[in-house]
Amino acid sequence: MSNESVSKQPVTVIGLGPMGKAMVHAFLKQGHAVTVWNRTASKADELVTAGAVLASSVEQALSVNELVVLSMTDYDAVYAVLEQAPHAVRGRVIVNLSSDTPERAREAAEWAARHGAVHLTGGVMSPPSGIGNPESSIFYSGHQAAFEAHRETLAVLAGTDFRGTDPGLAQLYYQILMDLFWTGLISYVHAQTVADAYGIPAAEFLPYAQSTANQLPGFFSFYAPRLDAGDHTGDVDRVAMGVASLDHIVHTVRAAGVDSALPGVVLDAFRRAAAAGHEDSSLTSLVEVFKKGAA
Repeated sequence: MSNESVSKQPVTVIGLGPMGKAMVHAFLKQGHAVTVWNRTASKADELVTAGAVLASSVEQALSVNELVVLSMTDYDAVYAVLEQAPHAVRGRVIVNLSSDTPERAREAAEWAARHGAVHLTGGVMSPPSGIGNPESSIFYSGHQAAFEAHRETLAVLAGTDFRGTDPGLAQLYYQILMDLFWTGLISYVHAQTVADAYGIPAAEFLPYAQSTANQLPGFFSFYAPRLDAGDHTGDVDRVAMGVASLDHIVHTVRAAGVDSALPGVVLDAFRRAAAAGHEDSSLTSLVEVFKKGAA
């Protein structure tokens, strides 16, 4: 082992699903000593073969390294692990890359502080295959000094984007982008279902779906300053136009025998905007409808 690899910060990774495994491999590839733990120990076999060390307990996993990376399904799973040895988190930097809500991230930071640890919230904007690629990204928030101290090591996993000292911010950015991601992806699957019903295979529809999707960044850029300004001028599009268009979409979907619930939800939002007096306003006026829905 080279002197360079010896000098690199050792790290503990807890949670060895596909994402956790990818993180361990990325650390090992860059010469970091890695200790691992997982409820099902056999999931560590390939990682041990690659050079990781399997801890015999949660306490040992937490005790051997200052930097501890958690990769779990949610924060319930996080607590189920950490509360096996809460005394062992003292003095540790807990980098929690598990998914949950902003509120729960703040609660986890408070829990860590009560136990003498520092909590960094993370939001991983990459599939496991993107881990180790600097073009991928992970949001971080929370204790800024801890982030800066460990930025170089964390950058092994992906590009680092520190959003602020509020522990909830990394999860907030993650969740709102997942809102955009899942909604967009399922709309493609739905459109393809309708295409299938009319005999259009995915390979044939693909370039048209891609062309439409590629136009979206331009719309985002156009609408963003207007949204910030609260400017819903209907000079480019109007809610009334959206109602008519979506009504046609819903009828086309139903005629194909396909579930129309997804476009039906969007049509309902447009209709509520029109009923609220935004018929001649831009589709951005739907923010007012969405805000009222949270009441």
